[in-house]
Amino acid sequence: MTSRSGDGSRLPAAFLTAGTSSFTEFLSGHVPDLLPGRRATPTAPVAAPVAVPVAAQVPHGTTIVAATFNGGVVMAGDRRATMGNYIAQRDIEKVFHADDYSCVGIAGTAGLAVEVVRLFQVELEHYEKIEGTTLSLDGKANRLATMIRSNLGMAMQGLAVVPLFAGFDLETAAGRIFSYDITGGRYEEHSYHAVGSGSLFARGALKKLYREDFTADDAVLACTHALYDAADDDAATGGPDLPRRIYPVVVVVTDEGFRRLEEEAVGRVVRAVVEDRMERPGGPYAPLRVDDSDPTT
Repeated sequence: MTSRSGDGSRLPAAFLTAGTSSFTEFLSGHVPDLLPGRRATPTAPVAAPVAVPVAAQVPHGTTIVAATFNGGVVMAGDRRATMGNYIAQRDIEKVFHADDYSCVGIAGTAGLAVEVVRLFQVELEHYEKIEGTTLSLDGKANRLATMIRSNLGMAMQGLAVVPLFAGFDLETAAGRIFSYDITGGRYEEHSYHAVGSGSLFARGALKKLYREDFTADDAVLACTHALYDAADDDAATGGPDLPRRIYPVVVVVTDEGFRRLEEEAVGRVVRAVVEDRMERPGGPYAPLRVDDSDPTT
C-alpha cells in the first residue's frame, strides 16, 4: 500500500512509512494547512468605516502565574478572555495538561493558543509512542519553542501566542518553569514567573511573597494572591467571581504527576484570599527577617 487508491480504501504512503518522532514535522511535510500558524489571517469587512486591527477582532487570554516549591511546581490562570474592551468569555480555561509531568498555560490569541496546546499534547504523545520513552523536560520545552516559532507570521500581524510551560524534572527531581517570546526564544525562569497582560503586577506580588521553603499549599496561596493583584490593576485579568463560582484554574505537578485542584478546593483558597483582602486590600506583607547584629537592618 504505497498510495491512495481511487476508491479511498487505502491510506497515503506517508502514513505507511517510517517517519519522524515529531508529529508537527509530519504535518508540516504532508498537510501543512492543518498547522495553526498556516491559517488565513482574518481581515476587517471591506465596508467598515474605520479599519479594525486584526488583534481586536479575536478573544485574547491574559494572566498565567507559576511558582516552584520543594517537590514540584504550581501553575494557575485567571478565567477571563477579552476582545478589545469587551469581556469575550468569563470562564475560559488557560492552564492545560501537557503530559503526565508537565503543564502549559496560554496567553495571547486564545483560539490559536488552544490549537498550539492541543498540537503540543499530540506531539508529546506521538514521541512517546514512536520512541518508547518520554522526552526530557528540556526536550519538551524545546519542542514547544519550535511550535511557537512557526507562528511568527501570525504574531507579526498581532495574533501572538505566548505560553508558560512548567513541569517536574524527573532527572533533577525539581519543578522548573520556562517562558517564551513570540520568536520561539526559550528562557528558564527561577522560582516564579508570570505572563500575560497582568504579569507585571502578578510578578510583583510573587516577588514579595515567594519563599524558598514553600510547600505546595503555600505556592497555591501565593499564586492566588498574585492573580488577585493582577486583576486589581489590569482590566483584562479576571478576578475571582464568587457569585458565579468562577475560580482560577490551578494545577500542581510533582513526582506523582499532574493534578488539577478540584473546584471546591480552589474555592476555599479563593474565599480565604477575598476575606483577607477585606481586612488588607493590598494583600499580605512580605515576611521580613531582621538581623539584630547588623544595625543597618
